[in-house]
Amino acid sequence: MKVIVKELIRIYRLGSIEVQALRGLNMEVSEGEMVSIIGPSGSGKTTLLNIVGGLDQATGGHVQVGDTAVTALHPSQLVDYRRKTVGHIFQTLNLLPTLTAAENIELPMIALGVPRGNRTEHVQRLLEIVGLSDRAHHKPEELSGGEQQRVAIASALANDAPVLLADEPTGELDTVNAKIIMDYLVKVNKELGKTIIMVTHDPSVARAADRILRIEDGVIKMALTPSEVIAEEKAVSYIDQLRARTAEIEAQLQQLDKDFKAGKISGDQYVERRQSLKQMKDSLKEELHRMGVVT
Repeated sequence: MKVIVKELIRIYRLGSIEVQALRGLNMEVSEGEMVSIIGPSGSGKTTLLNIVGGLDQATGGHVQVGDTAVTALHPSQLVDYRRKTVGHIFQTLNLLPTLTAAENIELPMIALGVPRGNRTEHVQRLLEIVGLSDRAHHKPEELSGGEQQRVAIASALANDAPVLLADEPTGELDTVNAKIIMDYLVKVNKELGKTIIMVTHDPSVARAADRILRIEDGVIKMALTPSEVIAEEKAVSYIDQLRARTAEIEAQLQQLDKDFKAGKISGDQYVERRQSLKQMKDSLKEELHRMGVVT
């Protein structure tokens, strides 16, 4: 199923301050394509995914998934859209601890009213797809992190949604398990023909996709092929990119102070812009800290 995003805007209000998470973003994903979205924390990656997935509503712009104008749906219609059209895979797993792997996978089908006989057969098939047939009756605490994430993938596939949205699906996993998860996502993409949009901070994970989109400050700045990402990594590491972007924002903050002192902008404009820049800077610092870089 094709995904089209046009001039997407999302503004959050924090008291009297406006934070523009998306600034007229445009994106197109072909049916059956697997696309990775990369970029620094606070750049709008998850916000984009949540709007496409019907978990958040746009301030402006248009999102079309197949024949559905997602941005025109009412909240009650979005519930049906989430159940039938999109499957969500989150970094923070939404598995119920009291249910077995099979029961967690079955849950979305129960919500959709699928008959019991059909559910049982489909659960077995999904467990085979993610290589967990022998773990069907284990609860999440009895599964490894990688196995739990594979259950989450199967759960996202339960209602045969044509579009899968994955938000940092390997974020909590080690390198070995991350590769296992990506192999299964690629398998789902190629063998089942699902359209997959995946947010990731990891360039090595992003390279599993057909195409990589880089988002910065709420817009898509660049589209890359996996080979181009490899070439870029050799020149500039992701950490170097984060450091460079932090330095850019620091320079903007200094210029903002000068403009305010010179009377070029009002106090309200100064406060609003400084708050926005500071949030972006803090997000970048958090990302660097998470990667073990002392700032």
